[in-house]
Amino acid sequence: MTCACASLSGMTVLPAPAVGRFAPSPTGAMHLGNARTALLAWLHSRALGGQHLLRFEDLDTGRVRPWTCDTTRRDLEWLGLDWDAEYRQSERLDVYADALARLTAAGETYPCTCTRREIQQAILDSAGAPHGHEPVYPGTCRVHAADPGRPAAIRWRVPDETVCVTDALTRGTLCQNLPGEVGDFVLRRNDGVFAYHFAVVVDDALMGVTDVLRGADLWPATPRQVALQRALGFPTPRYLHVPLMTDYRGERLAKRGGAPSVQALREGGEAASRVVSALARSLGWEAPERVTAAELLPFWRARLAEAGFFINSQT
Repeated sequence: MTCACASLSGMTVLPAPAVGRFAPSPTGAMHLGNARTALLAWLHSRALGGQHLLRFEDLDTGRVRPWTCDTTRRDLEWLGLDWDAEYRQSERLDVYADALARLTAAGETYPCTCTRREIQQAILDSAGAPHGHEPVYPGTCRVHAADPGRPAAIRWRVPDETVCVTDALTRGTLCQNLPGEVGDFVLRRNDGVFAYHFAVVVDDALMGVTDVLRGADLWPATPRQVALQRALGFPTPRYLHVPLMTDYRGERLAKRGGAPSVQALREGGEAASRVVSALARSLGWEAPERVTAAELLPFWRARLAEAGFFINSQT
């Protein structure tokens, strides 16, 4: 099932209203790489004249820092990025449980008590050891009964099919054979925490998200999310993946790597307009030395036009 978009002379005609989102994980201060993705997600929502959501993906409570949500809000406001509604995944556990129950009732899930070490060993012992970017669960508990003495994760019994997805921004297409390249993936961990791939699929559908702009590191995860949407009867939004921001060594900016935080710049007296300009220039845009987020809308509209989007002149 795909998003209700029509093609007109090679262009993507946009449904109304569009709904976009920025979905940070509150595990630390937002760095410039996060800020650039936040800026682009906001520009996309506003360029389409749509709503923009802020969703804190805080399910992994062991990694969440309580102060981060408030700091992130302050950072976004400082950068001139507003939002129309806010959500926290930790407040939506019943929603995920209901969706999981639907898949379980349809016989599409099974408990798995394999440890990481056992999975790694099974993969090594397999004649069909994977050669892709990630290890593929060999289906041990799909074939054999789970150990009742251990806590169980819940895995999705992926359908035997190849799923292809086309990125709405780059027009690149990615096809993955689910059993061979992805494998039965976890929907709920053995500690009861719902998995990222599952929660975002449920959230995007129930929040009415039509456009998902996110970092290119999540592009390989898109086919499995589309497959899960189909299994749950959810629509598939447009996916737009943008390059990750890198340091002078060409390495991805990350919190653990000491990337500069927006909070430090904000509290250190830096002008938000200069930071927004730096983010825009890192994309190759010829932005002024000082610029507001709203003033960058023509740049993003031009990028969308290059990608074949038809932008209503009233947006």
